[in-house]
Amino acid sequence: MVNTPAPHRELQDHTRWVKERLREYGFTHVGIAAAEPLRKEQAYLLEWLERGFHAGMNWLAREPEKRSDVTRLLADARSVVCVGMNYYTPGKIPENDDAVRISRYAWGDDYHEIMLSRLERFRAKLDERFPGVSCKIYVDTGPVMEKAWAARSGIGWQGKHTNIITRDAGSWIFLGVIVSTLELLHDSPALDYCGTCRACIDACPTGAIVEPYILDSNLCISYQTIENRGDAIPDEVAEKLEGWIFGCDICQDVCPWNSFSKETTEPGFAPRPGILQLGLREAMNMTDEDFRRRFRGSPVSRARPRGFRRNAGTVYASRSSYQNDNC
Repeated sequence: MVNTPAPHRELQDHTRWVKERLREYGFTHVGIAAAEPLRKEQAYLLEWLERGFHAGMNWLAREPEKRSDVTRLLADARSVVCVGMNYYTPGKIPENDDAVRISRYAWGDDYHEIMLSRLERFRAKLDERFPGVSCKIYVDTGPVMEKAWAARSGIGWQGKHTNIITRDAGSWIFLGVIVSTLELLHDSPALDYCGTCRACIDACPTGAIVEPYILDSNLCISYQTIENRGDAIPDEVAEKLEGWIFGCDICQDVCPWNSFSKETTEPGFAPRPGILQLGLREAMNMTDEDFRRRFRGSPVSRARPRGFRRNAGTVYASRSSYQNDNC
């Protein structure tokens, strides 16, 4: 019989405690990596930025040293705990000329609020269990490369569409990161199981996945319908929206790994009443007050009333053009 050294047993106990608590708070995936610099990932990021593929998301170019090294966010950081929460809910958009599409991640309540509240509760438990330990939590709230840490910690690999894919639940997963000074055991990085598959690349109507694992945000429907604050969507995207007025799920809908999707147990991610039945004319004519009332606490609020109406109007124009061309 081999005796496990006491220091290692302590690390095992601490790691088990952290993972068990996080799962109790509803996180379906938990992985841990060493708080080491993301040198290769930083090189990819800098090249991506150099090619202008971040479009108008200029904040991604700020503080690259912090994005690649979490010890610049928290001195003496030892571990990076990455968490995932499955958000898949079954549902179908009606097939009619007035139907519009909203990305599945925005059917329910804002995941930032749901996940941050759970992580804050976990932080309180961590403070009780390990006095003197420091940690910082992020859910799209700081210069942290969540996808890179998800891959490093073994949660899943970054697919050719650049989303994280898990073997047990596909890619319908939200990510969060905890940077901590607590020493923990580390998981093995995830392996890439995309193989020769090109489903996401071939299905993208705008060609936004310019090559495997490289996304040009300028051509991405999600970017143009959420982050673009301009008066218009570029023609090369506007003509190919295919009914999407907030986000886009095409690359995930065709991913073979999403045949393993499991319905979420989080009530907050369930579709809000009427979200799947929203019509194009209703979206086009929604007042600022109606928009804010309907989408309060929803990811859709990020588009703002003006952008939402612009998106709906763009879809309407493209459909009208198509119908005229086929008269």
